Amino acid sequence: MTTPLKVNRIGLEPQIYKGSKTTLCAGCGHNAISERIIDAFYEMGVDPRRVIKLSGIGCSSKSPAYFMGGSHGFNAVHGRMPSVATGALLANKKLIAIGVSGDGDTSAIGIGQFVHLMRRNLPIVYIIEDNGCYGLTKGQFSPTADLGSTLKTGVVNDLPPIDTCALAIELGATFVARSFSGDKKQLLALLKAALAHRGTAMLDVISPCVTFNDHEGSTKSYAYAKDHDDPLEELSFVPFFEDISVDYEPGSTQEVTMHDGSKLYLKKLDEVFDPTDKIAALSRLREIARRGEFATGLIYFEPDRDDFLAQLNLIDEPLASLPPSRVRPGQEALDEIMDSLR
Repeated sequence: MTTPLKVNRIGLEPQIYKGSKTTLCAGCGHNAISERIIDAFYEMGVDPRRVIKLSGIGCSSKSPAYFMGGSHGFNAVHGRMPSVATGALLANKKLIAIGVSGDGDTSAIGIGQFVHLMRRNLPIVYIIEDNGCYGLTKGQFSPTADLGSTLKTGVVNDLPPIDTCALAIELGATFVARSFSGDKKQLLALLKAALAHRGTAMLDVISPCVTFNDHEGSTKSYAYAKDHDDPLEELSFVPFFEDISVDYEPGSTQEVTMHDGSKLYLKKLDEVFDPTDKIAALSRLREIARRGEFATGLIYFEPDRDDFLAQLNLIDEPLASLPPSRVRPGQEALDEIMDSLR
Protein backbone atom coordinates (compact mmCIF):
# COMPACT_ATOMS: atom_id res chain seq x y z
CA MET A 1 0.00 0.00 0.00
CA THR A 2 1.42 3.37 -1.04
CA THR A 3 1.72 5.99 1.71
CA PRO A 4 -0.12 9.18 0.66
CA LEU A 5 2.08 12.18 0.08
CA LYS A 6 2.03 14.90 2.71
CA VAL A 7 0.58 18.11 1.27
CA ASN A 8 -0.49 21.49 2.64
CA ARG A 9 -3.85 23.22 2.31
CA ILE A 10 -3.25 24.15 -1.36
CA GLY A 11 -2.11 20.62 -2.22
CA LEU A 12 1.66 21.20 -2.44
CA GLU A 13 4.35 18.94 -1.00
CA PRO A 14 7.11 20.26 1.30
CA GLN A 15 9.71 19.62 -1.42
CA ILE A 16 8.17 22.39 -3.57
CA TYR A 17 9.23 24.93 -0.94
CA LYS A 18 12.89 23.92 -0.88
CA GLY A 19 15.72 25.41 -2.89
CA SER A 20 19.21 24.36 -3.89
CA LYS A 21 21.75 22.84 -1.51
CA THR A 22 23.38 25.41 0.75
CA THR A 23 26.98 26.47 0.19
CA LEU A 24 27.22 28.31 3.51
CA CYS A 25 29.47 27.04 6.31
CA ALA A 26 28.24 23.98 8.21
CA GLY A 27 26.34 25.16 11.28
CA CYS A 28 25.70 28.68 9.94
CA GLY A 29 22.66 30.24 11.59
CA HIS A 30 21.46 31.45 8.18
CA ASN A 31 20.69 27.86 7.19
CA ALA A 32 18.40 27.46 10.21
CA ILE A 33 16.54 30.62 9.16
CA SER A 34 16.07 29.24 5.64
CA GLU A 35 14.59 26.06 7.12
CA ARG A 36 12.10 28.07 9.17
CA ILE A 37 11.15 30.12 6.09
CA ILE A 38 10.43 26.89 4.22
CA ASP A 39 8.30 25.66 7.14
CA ALA A 40 6.38 28.93 7.41
CA PHE A 41 5.50 29.25 3.73
CA TYR A 42 4.53 25.56 3.51
CA GLU A 43 2.39 25.58 6.64
CA MET A 44 0.69 28.85 5.68
CA GLY A 45 -0.10 27.41 2.24
CA VAL A 46 1.49 30.24 0.26
CA ASP A 47 1.74 29.65 -3.50
CA PRO A 48 5.49 29.91 -4.33
CA ARG A 49 4.62 31.29 -7.78
CA ARG A 50 3.25 34.43 -6.09
CA VAL A 51 6.44 34.98 -4.08
CA ILE A 52 9.36 37.22 -4.97
CA LYS A 53 12.62 36.70 -3.04
CA LEU A 54 14.98 39.67 -2.85
CA SER A 55 18.47 40.17 -1.45
CA GLY A 56 21.56 42.33 -1.64
CA ILE A 57 25.16 41.18 -1.17
CA GLY A 58 26.72 39.12 1.62
CA CYS A 59 26.45 35.63 3.10
CA SER A 60 22.82 36.35 4.03
CA SER A 61 21.99 37.37 0.51
CA LYS A 62 22.84 33.88 -0.76
CA SER A 63 20.06 32.46 1.43
CA PRO A 64 17.13 32.97 -1.01
CA ALA A 65 18.71 30.35 -3.26
CA TYR A 66 18.11 27.79 -0.51
CA PHE A 67 14.32 28.11 -0.24
CA MET A 68 11.44 28.11 -2.72
CA GLY A 69 13.40 27.40 -5.86
CA GLY A 70 10.33 27.97 -8.06
CA SER A 71 9.65 31.53 -6.87
CA HIS A 72 10.69 34.76 -8.53
CA GLY A 73 14.06 36.06 -7.35
CA PHE A 74 16.27 39.12 -7.64
CA ASN A 75 19.75 39.44 -6.17
CA ALA A 76 20.33 43.20 -6.08
CA VAL A 77 23.59 45.11 -5.66
CA HIS A 78 24.99 45.78 -2.20
CA GLY A 79 22.50 47.61 0.03
CA ARG A 80 20.02 48.30 -2.77
CA MET A 81 17.48 45.54 -2.23
CA PRO A 82 14.79 47.87 -0.76
CA SER A 83 14.49 49.96 -3.92
CA VAL A 84 14.26 46.85 -6.10
CA ALA A 85 11.56 45.47 -3.77
CA THR A 86 9.65 48.75 -3.98
CA GLY A 87 9.76 48.73 -7.78
CA ALA A 88 8.67 45.10 -7.99
CA LEU A 89 5.66 45.62 -5.71
CA LEU A 90 4.61 48.82 -7.46
CA ALA A 91 4.67 46.92 -10.74
CA ASN A 92 2.74 43.95 -9.33
CA LYS A 93 1.10 44.43 -5.95
CA LYS A 94 -0.19 40.85 -6.01
CA LEU A 95 3.32 39.55 -5.29
CA ILE A 96 4.26 38.37 -1.80
CA ALA A 97 7.69 39.80 -1.07
CA ILE A 98 10.36 38.45 1.25
CA GLY A 99 13.67 40.27 1.48
CA VAL A 100 16.72 38.72 3.11
CA SER A 101 19.55 41.05 4.10
CA GLY A 102 22.48 41.07 6.47
CA ASP A 103 23.62 43.41 9.20
CA GLY A 104 26.23 44.89 6.86
CA ASP A 105 23.98 45.02 3.80
CA THR A 106 21.26 46.75 5.87
CA SER A 107 23.03 48.88 8.47
CA ALA A 108 26.15 49.97 6.57
CA ILE A 109 26.02 50.56 2.81
CA GLY A 110 22.23 50.04 2.70
CA ILE A 111 21.22 52.13 5.70
CA GLY A 112 19.70 54.91 3.57
CA GLN A 113 17.55 52.48 1.63
CA PHE A 114 16.52 50.69 4.83
CA VAL A 115 15.40 54.01 6.35
CA HIS A 116 13.04 54.81 3.48
CA LEU A 117 11.69 51.27 3.22
CA MET A 118 10.69 51.36 6.90
CA ARG A 119 9.01 54.77 6.68
CA ARG A 120 7.00 53.79 3.59
CA ASN A 121 5.54 50.66 5.23
CA LEU A 122 5.95 48.63 2.05
CA PRO A 123 4.22 45.21 2.34
CA ILE A 124 7.29 43.00 2.69
CA VAL A 125 8.76 40.50 5.13
CA TYR A 126 12.24 41.96 5.70
CA ILE A 127 14.67 39.62 7.47
CA ILE A 128 18.05 40.73 8.75
CA GLU A 129 20.35 37.75 9.29
CA ASP A 130 22.39 39.44 11.98
CA ASN A 131 25.81 37.99 12.90
CA GLY A 132 27.59 41.24 13.80
CA CYS A 133 30.37 40.76 11.26
CA TYR A 134 31.27 40.75 7.56
CA GLY A 135 31.46 37.02 6.87
CA LEU A 136 32.46 37.38 3.21
CA THR A 137 35.46 39.60 3.98
CA LYS A 138 37.04 37.72 6.90
CA GLY A 139 34.90 38.77 9.84
CA GLN A 140 35.42 42.50 10.46
CA PHE A 141 32.93 44.20 12.80
CA SER A 142 29.63 45.29 11.24
CA PRO A 143 27.57 48.26 12.52
CA THR A 144 25.46 45.91 14.72
CA ALA A 145 28.50 44.58 16.62
CA ASP A 146 28.07 45.37 20.30
CA LEU A 147 30.32 47.77 22.18
CA GLY A 148 33.14 45.83 23.83
CA SER A 149 32.76 42.65 21.76
CA THR A 150 35.98 41.18 20.40
CA LEU A 151 37.21 39.63 17.18
CA LYS A 152 39.10 36.33 17.10
CA THR A 153 42.27 38.42 16.77
CA GLY A 154 41.51 40.14 20.09
CA VAL A 155 40.52 43.50 18.58
CA VAL A 156 37.86 45.17 20.73
CA ASN A 157 34.92 47.02 19.19
CA ASP A 158 34.85 50.59 20.53
CA LEU A 159 31.78 51.82 18.63
CA PRO A 160 28.15 51.59 19.80
CA PRO A 161 25.87 49.35 17.73
CA ILE A 162 22.95 50.30 15.52
CA ASP A 163 19.79 48.69 16.89
CA THR A 164 17.83 47.91 13.72
CA CYS A 165 14.67 47.11 15.70
CA ALA A 166 14.67 50.48 17.46
CA LEU A 167 15.40 52.20 14.16
CA ALA A 168 12.57 50.37 12.37
CA ILE A 169 10.06 51.26 15.10
CA GLU A 170 11.11 54.91 15.11
CA LEU A 171 10.87 55.16 11.31
CA GLY A 172 7.45 53.60 10.83
CA ALA A 173 7.62 49.82 10.37
CA THR A 174 4.35 48.31 11.57
CA PHE A 175 5.61 44.86 12.66
CA VAL A 176 9.00 44.64 14.38
CA ALA A 177 10.41 41.51 15.99
CA ARG A 178 13.69 39.93 17.00
CA SER A 179 14.54 36.26 17.32
CA PHE A 180 17.46 33.84 17.44
CA SER A 181 18.18 31.38 14.64
CA GLY A 182 18.42 28.59 17.23
CA ASP A 183 14.90 29.23 18.60
CA LYS A 184 12.82 27.20 16.16
CA LYS A 185 9.43 27.68 17.84
CA GLN A 186 9.66 31.43 18.33
CA LEU A 187 11.12 32.17 14.90
CA LEU A 188 8.53 30.04 13.10
CA ALA A 189 5.63 31.76 14.90
CA LEU A 190 7.04 35.20 14.08
CA LEU A 191 7.56 34.32 10.40
CA LYS A 192 3.99 33.08 10.08
CA ALA A 193 2.67 36.26 11.72
CA ALA A 194 4.87 38.36 9.42
CA LEU A 195 3.35 36.62 6.39
CA ALA A 196 -0.14 37.41 7.69
CA HIS A 197 0.73 41.09 8.23
CA ARG A 198 0.01 43.80 5.67
CA GLY A 199 2.86 46.27 5.82
CA THR A 200 6.56 46.18 6.63
CA ALA A 201 7.34 43.21 8.89
CA MET A 202 10.96 43.58 9.98
CA LEU A 203 12.62 40.63 11.73
CA ASP A 204 16.12 40.98 13.13
CA VAL A 205 17.38 37.41 13.64
CA ILE A 206 20.56 36.86 15.64
CA SER A 207 22.39 34.35 13.43
CA PRO A 208 25.88 33.38 14.66
CA CYS A 209 28.75 33.18 12.17
CA VAL A 210 30.44 29.89 13.05
CA THR A 211 33.63 30.83 11.19
CA PHE A 212 34.37 34.37 12.36
CA ASN A 213 32.08 35.32 15.25
CA ASP A 214 31.29 32.30 17.43
CA HIS A 215 34.14 32.62 19.92
CA GLU A 216 34.34 33.72 23.55
CA GLY A 217 34.14 37.50 23.63
CA SER A 218 31.61 37.69 20.80
CA THR A 219 28.12 38.88 21.73
CA LYS A 220 26.66 37.25 18.61
CA SER A 221 27.88 33.71 19.34
CA TYR A 222 25.60 30.72 19.95
CA ALA A 223 26.60 30.52 23.61
CA TYR A 224 26.10 34.25 24.26
CA ALA A 225 22.76 34.40 22.43
CA LYS A 226 21.40 31.41 24.36
CA ASP A 227 22.52 32.80 27.72
CA HIS A 228 21.41 36.40 27.12
CA ASP A 229 18.07 35.95 25.36
CA ASP A 230 15.33 37.90 27.19
CA PRO A 231 11.97 36.83 25.67
CA LEU A 232 9.22 39.43 25.95
CA GLU A 233 6.51 36.77 25.62
CA GLU A 234 5.73 33.20 24.60
CA LEU A 235 4.19 33.05 21.14
CA SER A 236 1.47 30.89 19.63
CA PHE A 237 0.19 31.47 16.10
CA VAL A 238 -3.12 30.24 14.69
CA PRO A 239 -3.67 30.75 10.91
CA PHE A 240 -7.00 32.08 9.71
CA PHE A 241 -7.84 28.71 8.14
CA GLU A 242 -7.51 26.78 11.42
CA ASP A 243 -9.69 26.82 14.50
CA ILE A 244 -7.49 25.90 17.44
CA SER A 245 -8.05 26.86 21.06
CA VAL A 246 -5.04 28.26 22.87
CA ASP A 247 -4.67 26.98 26.42
CA TYR A 248 -3.43 29.97 28.42
CA GLU A 249 -4.41 31.22 31.84
CA PRO A 250 -7.16 33.88 31.71
CA GLY A 251 -5.88 37.43 31.76
CA SER A 252 -2.29 36.52 30.90
CA THR A 253 -2.59 36.42 27.11
CA GLN A 254 -2.84 39.19 24.54
CA GLU A 255 -4.50 38.30 21.24
CA VAL A 256 -3.18 40.07 18.14
CA THR A 257 -5.35 39.85 15.02
CA MET A 258 -3.36 39.92 11.78
CA HIS A 259 -4.62 41.42 8.53
CA ASP A 260 -5.72 38.09 7.05
CA GLY A 261 -7.62 37.10 10.20
CA SER A 262 -4.87 34.95 11.69
CA LYS A 263 -4.27 35.21 15.43
CA LEU A 264 -0.97 35.71 17.24
CA TYR A 265 -1.26 34.92 20.96
CA LEU A 266 1.24 36.55 23.30
CA LYS A 267 1.59 34.93 26.70
CA LYS A 268 3.08 37.78 28.67
CA LEU A 269 6.20 37.07 30.67
CA ASP A 270 6.05 40.67 31.89
CA GLU A 271 2.58 42.10 32.46
CA VAL A 272 3.81 45.68 31.91
CA PHE A 273 4.93 45.27 28.28
CA ASP A 274 2.45 46.20 25.52
CA PRO A 275 3.74 45.65 21.92
CA THR A 276 1.28 48.21 20.52
CA ASP A 277 2.87 51.01 22.59
CA LYS A 278 5.70 52.52 20.54
CA ILE A 279 7.32 54.42 23.42
CA ALA A 280 7.18 51.37 25.68
CA ALA A 281 8.71 49.20 22.95
CA LEU A 282 11.64 51.57 22.45
CA SER A 283 12.16 51.90 26.20
CA ARG A 284 12.16 48.13 26.69
CA LEU A 285 14.71 47.64 23.91
CA ARG A 286 17.09 50.13 25.52
CA GLU A 287 16.54 48.77 29.02
CA ILE A 288 17.35 45.18 27.98
CA ALA A 289 20.30 46.27 25.84
CA ARG A 290 21.84 48.07 28.84
CA ARG A 291 21.93 44.69 30.60
CA GLY A 292 23.87 43.21 27.68
CA GLU A 293 20.90 41.07 26.62
CA PHE A 294 18.69 40.66 23.54
CA ALA A 295 14.95 41.36 23.64
CA THR A 296 13.29 38.68 21.52
CA GLY A 297 9.70 38.19 20.43
CA LEU A 298 7.17 40.64 18.99
CA ILE A 299 8.52 44.04 19.96
CA TYR A 300 6.11 46.37 18.17
CA PHE A 301 2.89 45.98 16.20
CA GLU A 302 0.69 48.64 14.56
CA PRO A 303 -2.37 46.94 13.07
CA ASP A 304 -4.37 49.78 11.54
CA ARG A 305 -1.99 51.76 9.33
CA ASP A 306 -2.29 51.58 5.53
CA ASP A 307 0.66 50.07 3.70
CA PHE A 308 2.51 51.97 0.96
CA LEU A 309 0.50 50.48 -1.92
CA ALA A 310 -2.82 51.34 -0.26
CA GLN A 311 -1.61 54.92 0.34
CA LEU A 312 -0.93 55.27 -3.38
CA ASN A 313 -4.46 54.08 -4.18
CA LEU A 314 -3.28 51.80 -6.98
CA ILE A 315 -5.79 49.99 -9.16
CA ASP A 316 -6.39 46.28 -8.56
CA GLU A 317 -4.68 45.16 -11.77
CA PRO A 318 -0.86 44.85 -11.66
CA LEU A 319 0.63 47.90 -13.36
CA ALA A 320 3.13 45.72 -15.20
CA SER A 321 0.29 43.95 -17.05
CA LEU A 322 -1.44 47.08 -18.35
CA PRO A 323 -1.24 47.73 -22.13
CA PRO A 324 0.35 50.97 -23.42
CA SER A 325 -3.08 52.31 -24.30
CA ARG A 326 -3.92 52.48 -20.58
CA VAL A 327 -0.69 53.91 -19.25
CA ARG A 328 0.40 56.30 -22.03
CA PRO A 329 -1.44 59.64 -22.36
CA GLY A 330 -3.05 60.12 -25.78
CA GLN A 331 -2.43 63.11 -28.04
CA GLU A 332 -5.57 64.83 -26.80
CA ALA A 333 -4.37 64.66 -23.19
CA LEU A 334 -0.95 65.99 -24.15
CA ASP A 335 -2.50 68.88 -26.14
CA GLU A 336 -4.62 69.77 -23.12
CA ILE A 337 -1.53 69.86 -20.87
CA MET A 338 0.38 72.04 -23.37
CA ASP A 339 -2.56 74.44 -23.74
CA SER A 340 -2.76 74.83 -19.97
CA LEU A 341 0.89 75.94 -19.88
CA ARG A 342 0.62 78.63 -22.56
